[in-house]
Amino acid sequence: MCGCSIHQAPSTNVVEQELDVLTLKVEDMACGHCAGAITKAIQAGMPEAKVLADSATKIVRVSGTADSAAVRSLVVRAGYTPIEAMLA
Repeated sequence: MCGCSIHQAPSTNVVEQELDVLTLKVEDMACGHCAGAITKAIQAGMPEAKVLADSATKIVRVSGTADSAAVRSLVVRAGYTPIEAMLA
């Protein structure tokens, strides 16, 4: 094949770009068990989401979805109180 753009494969920028990351502050996430419970609850409701819950900082980061209302609802159903949400 030649090097012109007509024959080159299209760019896969969509694969390289990650969806926005939703960040929640969960003050009542006190330990690793709490972090695990929140992670499991979000992943059960949104299997495509990637979740990182850190009890030391009380921050939950969710990528793979921008639906903050749904994520907040899952955290509340798990028994925790998200007090802040923002897209990073």
